[in-house]
Amino acid sequence: MRIPVWLLVVGMLVVVVVTGLLSVTAFTVARQVAIDAGESGVRFVPPEQSFNLEPTPSLPPTAAVAAAATPTPGSPLAAPTPGPTATLDPAAGIADWTDPRRVNLLLLGIDQRTGVDEPGPYRTDTMIVVSVDPVRKTAGVLSIPRDLWVKIPGFNQGRINTANSLGDASAYPGGGPALAAETVRQNLGIPVSKYVLVNFDVFLKVVETLAPDGVEICVPEPIDDAAYPDAGYGVIRVQFAAGCQTLNAERLLQYARTRHGNSDFERSRRQQQVLQALRDKVLSVGGIANFIGQAPKLWNDLAGSFKTNLSLDEILSLGLLMQEIPREHIRFGVIDNLYVDLATTTSGDQVLVPRTNAIRLLVQQVFNPQDDLSLSDLRARAEAEKASIIVLNNSDVAGLARQTGDWLAGRGVSVTQVGNVPQPSNSDTVIQVYTGKVWTGKYLAALLGLPPERVRPGADGLTASDIAILVGADIQPKLSAP
Repeated sequence: MRIPVWLLVVGMLVVVVVTGLLSVTAFTVARQVAIDAGESGVRFVPPEQSFNLEPTPSLPPTAAVAAAATPTPGSPLAAPTPGPTATLDPAAGIADWTDPRRVNLLLLGIDQRTGVDEPGPYRTDTMIVVSVDPVRKTAGVLSIPRDLWVKIPGFNQGRINTANSLGDASAYPGGGPALAAETVRQNLGIPVSKYVLVNFDVFLKVVETLAPDGVEICVPEPIDDAAYPDAGYGVIRVQFAAGCQTLNAERLLQYARTRHGNSDFERSRRQQQVLQALRDKVLSVGGIANFIGQAPKLWNDLAGSFKTNLSLDEILSLGLLMQEIPREHIRFGVIDNLYVDLATTTSGDQVLVPRTNAIRLLVQQVFNPQDDLSLSDLRARAEAEKASIIVLNNSDVAGLARQTGDWLAGRGVSVTQVGNVPQPSNSDTVIQVYTGKVWTGKYLAALLGLPPERVRPGADGLTASDIAILVGADIQPKLSAP
């Protein structure tokens, strides 16, 4: 199948709740600022077109009036003292995001091809949840594979990418995006209240407007895709050399969509790489101030290419909140082969059956990493899980599993078994969680000095225990430390 998957609007959202939409609404703000400033005596050249978006946020006047010098009686008329230059703050009057609760937004990219006339309804090629914690100033981005086999509310089992088309075709309350959001909630346990849906045009238009000089991407390995989908139902060849390079909008879209390696999982990782690069690029060229300057063009270009249930005030407020979140506080996750089982339907279709416990671990790592918990807090939570733990040597270092088991025992951790993996890969130490006992995995990682990403779901059937520590040679310095 040649169904394209593309990140498209996610980069824009993480920067300021979908760059395109924020650009559109930012223009509304700029227009209102101009009106208010004009009432205070500041003159602006009127735009060629006026746009009427309702409701328009109410902004206070920002123009300063210069004070003229008062001449002294009987003396020559004093020259007026120049007053301060009027300055418009693009963010002036935008309300802060005051709701302390986590907000989850579902990003949907529909399979609408520009080269053919298709009325829809459309399936989604991309489903990504962006979760923002306003209090901790953190965000998580989770990519959902299109072939995930789930129960669609009101319908039978099906691929998750059909939820949007089913919702639109059946007049589901709120349409396709609402049914897609409810499907995510019921199957993944992620409540979603807001959505943004876009077609293929949004990504190209926004990148061309806000990053006309291109975006730098570091390609880890050469890509040669002879079956890249064109605007219709044909294919073209796309190639990328390994190394860092600047890509224009079209090439950036190709990099995000290519199925090189025949894996939607790898494509999701490339999409998240594009997301980071877009965020860095847009923030480096002026943030929201630059959006306002570019907004009229984006408004014209993007009209009819997106749908959202975010209000203007919510977009603007959430956009400012997103700008306050540093890059290191944004976590990324992909529901890949570690979190699903491959299966074949009765009709012969290949699908992905979610592994509920594993996905629970991933969602927690991406949306609520709890990095600020102390070691004693983690230990208390781990002890409550009463997990069985084994240690397996995944290196050529003889006796490493036994050394690690003894080291853990000396710190109060009960290890039920030590041994060796059948074929050691000599990779770094990882902790595999087989039964959803997440806190034990997190506690062991903290105790061993491993980063959070070294805790992953067990998907190899190595053990019936709850936790397996696969130790590599990298653990030796920790074991020998006093």
